[in-house]
Amino acid sequence: MAPVSVTIITRNEALHIADALASVAWADEIIVVDAESSDDTVSLARERASRVEVRAWQGYGDQKNFAAGLARHDWILSIDADERVTPELALDIQQTLGANPSARAFQVSRVTFHLGRWIRSTDWYPDYAVRLYDRRHAQWNDRPVHESVTVEGEVGRLRGELQHYAYRDLSHHLDTIDRYTGLAAHLMFEQGRRASGADLLVHPPLAFLRNYVLRGGIRDGLPGLIVSLMNSYYAMLKFAKLWELQRKPRP
Repeated sequence: MAPVSVTIITRNEALHIADALASVAWADEIIVVDAESSDDTVSLARERASRVEVRAWQGYGDQKNFAAGLARHDWILSIDADERVTPELALDIQQTLGANPSARAFQVSRVTFHLGRWIRSTDWYPDYAVRLYDRRHAQWNDRPVHESVTVEGEVGRLRGELQHYAYRDLSHHLDTIDRYTGLAAHLMFEQGRRASGADLLVHPPLAFLRNYVLRGGIRDGLPGLIVSLMNSYYAMLKFAKLWELQRKPRP
């Protein structure tokens, strides 16, 4: 099998980092790049990681590319501290790379644990994203939110799942929505997008219907309803913040 370097970027992830590292103990190398945590993240990471570097925050994509640049191997598996690689996914990675694949990167399905259950519906699932890639042919873009890997070449898809422990509770979920909608609104504004009353009236209910009905949130009971409503709220708040930006006087 081609050797694999796992990269993880962190900031105040003492609650999660040990379990994340344990889930990739099979890898040939583990690189952690920490953004000046004020908790025990760094000391906990040093117990299991091959290399830990502390670096001031430069943005999601920049931090991840920096981590990949520190790796000894070209195949990179990038995970977040609140994610876990299942044994099934680890086996599929090993078998796939052992077969000398033609693809330059591979998508992974992510499943989120929230409100007491795995959410296998709504916009959250299967949530495919490139996480395993050959750094000679791929790198992270510099989007301030929802960054992704840009690949030159074929992209395959892996079996198995990446488990995501995104939120401690609903308050944490709301805090995350507030932060991400602010980043998303600024990105939209910089790209020339503008919000209208129609956006606020149309996008939130459409988001709810897509999540709850078309993508099966109804199957997940009350948690599915809550996630669908929260995703609708995300849409509303994003456009409301964009509208607010439009009203601010520019220098």
